[in-house]
Amino acid sequence: MKEKDRTNTDLPETGERLQKILAAAGAASRRAAEEMIRAGRVTVDGKVAQLGGRAGPDNEVCLDGRPVLRRSSEHITYMLYKPRGIVTTAHDELGRQAVLDLMPRTAGLHSVGRLDRDSEGLLLLTTDGDLTLKLTHPRYDHQKEYRVWVDGEITKAAVKALRSGVDLEDGISKPTDIQPAEGGLYITIGEGRNRQIRRTLEALNLPVTRLLRVRMGDLWLGDLEPSEYHQLNNKGLERVLSTKAPNALERDETRQRWG
Repeated sequence: MKEKDRTNTDLPETGERLQKILAAAGAASRRAAEEMIRAGRVTVDGKVAQLGGRAGPDNEVCLDGRPVLRRSSEHITYMLYKPRGIVTTAHDELGRQAVLDLMPRTAGLHSVGRLDRDSEGLLLLTTDGDLTLKLTHPRYDHQKEYRVWVDGEITKAAVKALRSGVDLEDGISKPTDIQPAEGGLYITIGEGRNRQIRRTLEALNLPVTRLLRVRMGDLWLGDLEPSEYHQLNNKGLERVLSTKAPNALERDETRQRWG
C-alpha cells in the first residue's frame, strides 16, 4: 500500500519562514530547524510543514506536537565566566549543576557551543539561534583562544608539531595560533570539536591540567570572575562576531592576568 503523503499544499504562503521562527524561539539553530522540518516534526495549524514553509502571527507552530512559543526579534545574549565543575547542557541527567542555574530565568536561553565540565572561562548564552549558528558552524571559522596549563614541558618540537597539525581519530587538529606561556601555552582554534585541545595535547604526551577560554572573536573574558556574567550590548555582539585581529591591549591584559 502506498504511504500516505504527509505534506500539505494549503499551508500559509505568507509570514516568517519556519526555521527563523524556531531559531527565534531558541528551539534550534536555523540549520537544525531545517532538519526538524524535513523530518516532519514541525506542524502549522496541525498540518505537517514543508521546508521553506511560513507561518503568520495567527498560525500555531508546533514542534513534536508541542506549541512553539513565538518570540519577538529582541534577543538577549550574556557572557559568563563558566567555572569548572559546571556542565553546559540545559538539564543534566546526573543532577549536576548546569550553566542555566547561574543565569536569570530567560525563555529560550541556551549556551553557544560548550565548554566541558572540567574547563572554564568565557561562555556565551543567548536566545538568538542565528547567532548560535554563526558562532558554532565550521564554515564561519570563528576564532576562540584558550590559556592552557599542561603536565610536561612545551618544547620547540611540541610547538612545531602543533603548528604542523596533529593527527586525531576525527581528522587533523591544526591550531591557528600557538604562543608558549609559563606552564603551558595560549592556543587559538577556528573549530570546536569535542575536547579538541585536550585530545591534541594528550597526543603529544602533554596532558592538560587546566583549560581556560579567554576570547571569542574579539570579545575577551576580561576581569570577570567565576560565575559572574553580564549582558552584551550591540558593541559586544560586534566584537564577538569580529574577524579582525584581536585587540592588542586586551591581549596584553590577559597575559598579565593569566601568565
